[in-house]
Amino acid sequence: MTKYNRGAVIIVEVKFSDGSGSKLRPALIISDKLYNKSRDEVIISGITSNVERSYIGDTEITNWEKAGLKVPSLATAIIQTVKKKLIRKQLGAIDKKEFAEIEKNIAKALGLTIC
Repeated sequence: MTKYNRGAVIIVEVKFSDGSGSKLRPALIISDKLYNKSRDEVIISGITSNVERSYIGDTEITNWEKAGLKVPSLATAIIQTVKKKLIRKQLGAIDKKEFAEIEKNIAKALGLTIC
């Protein structure tokens, strides 16, 4: 089984929030390695190329090319759990400093405090 690490940018089959279907989309793995190792799924943050519209919890991915993305993008506070078997491939990764900012903004959207 492929190991997936926190901060990895992947292509995965994501279900629409209204239940009407699914689509291959880029996403960011936000779950910890212990979670990822012990389960058949990972927790992801959605990634969007609609950088003109930013909501609470969204974070600009400044190093989007290094992350393997084709266009400027945002990591969103749209969170899902997906089975690892739905992951098609890994594109790249978010660096630790940028990931910390994404984590902080998602926590803020969820009303969580980070130690």
